[in-house]
Amino acid sequence: MDDEVVQRVFQEGGRDYFQQQPSTSTSTSSSSSILQSLPLHVSFDHGYYLLVKSIQELREKKEGLVTVGIGGPSGSGKTSLAEKVASVIGCTVIPMENYRGGTDEGTDLDSIDFDALIRNLEDLTEGKDTKIPVFDFHQKKRVGSKAIKSAMSGVVIVDGTYALHAKLRSLLDIRVAVVGGVHFSLLSKVRYDIGDSCSLDYLIDSIFPLFRKHIEPDLHHAQIRINNSFVSSFREAIYKLKCRSESPDGQSTFFLKDEAQTDNFIEMYLRPPSANEEARINDWIKVRQSGIRYYLSLGDQRIVDKNFIIRPKAEFEVGRMTLGGLLALGYNVVVSYKRASTSVNIGSLSLSLETIDTLGETFLVLRGTDRKTVGAEALRMGITGQWLTKSYLEMILERKGVPRLNTPPLVSATSVSHNQEKDIAAPKPIRTTPNLVYQLEDLAQPWTRSPTKSKMEPVLPTWHFASSDRSHGGSVGSSAFRDTMKLAPMPDSYDLDRGLLLAVQGIQFLLENKSVPVIVGIGGPSGSGKTSLAHKMANIVGCEVVSLESYFRPEQVKDFKYDDFNSLDLPLLSKNIGDIKHGRKTKIPVFNLETGSRSCFKELEISEDCGVIIFEGVYALHPEIRKSLDLWIAVLKIRNDFDPVLSPESSLFVLKSNKQVAYQDILNILDSVKFCSSVQNFIDIYLRLPGTPANGHIAESDCVRVRICEGRFALLIREPIREGNFIIQPKVDFDISISTVSGLLNLGYQAVAYIEASALIYQDGKILIEVDHLQDAPSPYLQIKGVNKEAVAAAGSALKLDGSYTTKSYLQIILERLPLVERSYSGIHTHQAARLQELVESIQSQNQSYHGNLHIHGYLESASQQRFDFYEIASEGYDLKIR
Repeated sequence: MDDEVVQRVFQEGGRDYFQQQPSTSTSTSSSSSILQSLPLHVSFDHGYYLLVKSIQELREKKEGLVTVGIGGPSGSGKTSLAEKVASVIGCTVIPMENYRGGTDEGTDLDSIDFDALIRNLEDLTEGKDTKIPVFDFHQKKRVGSKAIKSAMSGVVIVDGTYALHAKLRSLLDIRVAVVGGVHFSLLSKVRYDIGDSCSLDYLIDSIFPLFRKHIEPDLHHAQIRINNSFVSSFREAIYKLKCRSESPDGQSTFFLKDEAQTDNFIEMYLRPPSANEEARINDWIKVRQSGIRYYLSLGDQRIVDKNFIIRPKAEFEVGRMTLGGLLALGYNVVVSYKRASTSVNIGSLSLSLETIDTLGETFLVLRGTDRKTVGAEALRMGITGQWLTKSYLEMILERKGVPRLNTPPLVSATSVSHNQEKDIAAPKPIRTTPNLVYQLEDLAQPWTRSPTKSKMEPVLPTWHFASSDRSHGGSVGSSAFRDTMKLAPMPDSYDLDRGLLLAVQGIQFLLENKSVPVIVGIGGPSGSGKTSLAHKMANIVGCEVVSLESYFRPEQVKDFKYDDFNSLDLPLLSKNIGDIKHGRKTKIPVFNLETGSRSCFKELEISEDCGVIIFEGVYALHPEIRKSLDLWIAVLKIRNDFDPVLSPESSLFVLKSNKQVAYQDILNILDSVKFCSSVQNFIDIYLRLPGTPANGHIAESDCVRVRICEGRFALLIREPIREGNFIIQPKVDFDISISTVSGLLNLGYQAVAYIEASALIYQDGKILIEVDHLQDAPSPYLQIKGVNKEAVAAAGSALKLDGSYTTKSYLQIILERLPLVERSYSGIHTHQAARLQELVESIQSQNQSYHGNLHIHGYLESASQQRFDFYEIASEGYDLKIR
């Protein structure tokens, strides 16, 4: 990376650290700088990845502190981004909200003590220890300070609405702007409620009065610009059980502990100005006041399944001015009540006593992120009272009725012209060269206030049957009725979050109208997200998921025919579905992918308590299977903001060492109750990208890795993040078929490296320890893997691995040990090259024997129509399509 490029990127207020160190014109890196050619704006996951890599690059190029500012409006996701980056980098996050005064309006620019923040940043950049303030939002004042050691703060992130303000920009190395999220969602909701009577600018000024004047101008000075499409999701839902507090006995002792926390809230519900007397409460906006903080959520978003209340994470903080703006636009506070809550934590769960003043009652609430864990804890605590699934709002409305509508104030339509709204266009990506990076601030950028969701109705469509004629279908609940009554397909495709909610609502609709069992099929190509969607649905409704991989025929799988419909044991699958339909117990197969054979059968029975079964797989919607389904869900391509390759939500933390560890030592740190072990053999093939010079040097970043394990092909298309001793990689595998591997080779990809290994795997559900024996390495390597960084680090320390870690890939390790004279033209050992060539020829011959001669045109055609039988449903209709 040239010094001139860095200076250009960091001008307009960035810290020019190159004045502090000699300039170097040479670079050992063959790849260009990440900061050199940033796009106009990126997704949340891509922005997270760019920010981590940029911090790492700057940390290598300069001495001293690396400072980052993450700014954006309320609800955009900036705080979440700061926390995700800090979990990987291990840096210090300074929230700007701790620097505000005691005013009620926390988003007011004048409420921020910039002088104190600047002093803290200057101290840290000069290598001095400092103390940052701590603000208490209930007492509305500063209550102390927190010490920050400069030596421990190699990276500092300033997180806040005004983090990119002109007063701070000269102290920041990297400036990040985050827009979108719930901020855009609220804007879209208000536009839907108000109609076209006023412009987008007028609505922004009404509900976010400080945005255009004090926040938006600063966002254009960012080097990394993130458009966050994530709003709220049931992917990580909260599961609640609620009952009246007088029912259980002996629970009050939990709340006498020192760690019990008491909070007081005021909860308000705002009805839109266009709503009628019978408007659904899902259309209302909920505002919760806690001290001087205001939190907003759009409607009563929840799913009720049996005794459980299931809610998404859908709340974000707003200023008091936003509430005032909504009232000025004609929203009415129709219900308001006070909620006093005393809560304690029980492991990963929370137990609360909540008193509602309007009802004059106290309720016991148990919360957690896993349905089974919440239910098991309720049984363990002996809570046997009657569960309540109605919200406090529903209870109040049942007792007092829906308040009468007041006449809303008229919204001025003359404040801005009709043509002014049309001037605000949807954002269009702009391709720029590195020479234009510093000029982007001068471009018109509606991405900062884009009504990207304005065409999306805030209320989800409802399910109904395609026909209501029962004259030929028999009585409700009869088999004839079940066979003739089909759900009417949804007219549009949906993103993953809305599709997940609609899918669960579709299951509930079928349970209410067609009784049990409800058989669901989720189909889609490899890597589309069908398996993830199936298990998230199952966690919500509490049902079983059956993968069609369980029905592989061993003789077909041995020939790598995973993508062939004939690989499935269709007669057995049809028998299992028939047994389920008639309420009989059935035995489904368990397939061992490692041995390529059926290992056993397990008994499955659909009970009245659940009554739902989900089948997922590439061919789950094949005509032969589809005829037996009650609900069809097509994941063609999930076009949501979640990227399992880049996203911090799918991060797996890995520590790698070649220090020898005794088997008993591994057993000692794993949970003996949940312990299990297995053996895997794998082969890694590295394919060089077309056009990359073959100069004898192989870099992992220039290749895609194909892993063959248990007869399956999995693709790795991005190099993992390496930070300190940790390797941070996605925990998902992108399965591909042998046709795809052969197609890549026919498209010009070169097979340039080969690694063969066997792995001994030990795990207990929290930590996985893998001992890899590489064929061309003298000693094994041990890897500790887990989603919890601290747990992985603790396991490494317990095994006394500290000081022996490496972040090198196995490709780097093998190449570094190989004498130059023994390498082939491609940079690998001669005998490796021979084995690699043999494997490549085997892949191509296997594929040709299955599909015939595969040429480039044939591969491209099969890539766009990966599963022909699956795509037949496009012409026949489907219940729910998730894009």
